[in-house]
Amino acid sequence: MKKAFITGITGQDGSYLAELLLSKGYEVHGLIRRASTFNTLRIEHLYVDPHVSAAKLFLHYGDLSDGTRMLMLMADIRPDEVYNLAAQSHVRVSFDEPEHTGDTTGMGSIRLLEAVRLAGVKCRFYQASSSEMFGASPPPQNEDTLFYPRSPYGAAKVYSYWVTRNYREAYGLFAVNGILFNHESPRRGETFVTRKITRAVSRIRAGVESRLYMGNLDAIRDWGYAPEYVEGMWRMLQADRPQDYVLATGGSYTVRDFLTVAFEHAGLDWRQYVEFDDRYLRPTEVDALVGDASKAERELGWKASVHAPELARIMVDADCEALAHEGQPWIDTPALADWP
Repeated sequence: MKKAFITGITGQDGSYLAELLLSKGYEVHGLIRRASTFNTLRIEHLYVDPHVSAAKLFLHYGDLSDGTRMLMLMADIRPDEVYNLAAQSHVRVSFDEPEHTGDTTGMGSIRLLEAVRLAGVKCRFYQASSSEMFGASPPPQNEDTLFYPRSPYGAAKVYSYWVTRNYREAYGLFAVNGILFNHESPRRGETFVTRKITRAVSRIRAGVESRLYMGNLDAIRDWGYAPEYVEGMWRMLQADRPQDYVLATGGSYTVRDFLTVAFEHAGLDWRQYVEFDDRYLRPTEVDALVGDASKAERELGWKASVHAPELARIMVDADCEALAHEGQPWIDTPALADWP
């Protein structure tokens, strides 16, 4: 049985990746931060009491700011695959918390890489890189496009990208960068623009809210479906040799396009409900991110099938269903028990 270690397991991508690996027979270990309230909603349906012999999911307290803890976990678990998905991942927030973003999104990666190296773990390492690294470079962007980050988040991801390549070249570690363009789902955090839109649509349709405040509607993005993208992550670590790959749909849609589809799916005209608020503008904007994933299709057999319009409809339907059951967990399972 293969073992996998996932940082960021409680996030959107981490939960889908855990599902995928468990379905493939892996034993999955996840890193979570200690909180006074449960922060494991997205993985509750996967949890089995570790006292039961059938348990294959194990959670460990820790943080990427604590290199000693990372070393202890690597030495104890000795995973076959490590997926580093944890980060302060909100681009707009990174302008408000640049130091924290650099420490977790950037330095956290080298702490984990060092833990793998010092523990002598023979594993394959996946680093979650981002299309935000390209920033102001014109689209379409691929593995050879120059990086021009336009946020503390993008700059921290560039650092992580290069240290991952350095450990691959310096120490022979099977380490890859997955440069993923925007990928969304009903599990996306509520402050990210796509989920902010679809959640507002459900609430406006139900008469719970009457306004949605937005920033730049002209930004162009390449939006895909998160469950498909975690399949691409896994495929990168099954390749014969470590390489870096872009995952994207190749589609080009503005925020306004996404708004239009989402509101129309609920029978609404977005122009009647959306107002501009400059608090949601970034100090430096990224105008257009559109990916070229032809290398991943050619070498990994990976190709996105869900594009932005279908994605918007999927997310609106899910948020309308969630609103109908508001006050209840989105998955009808008991809460996770606390663990040592």
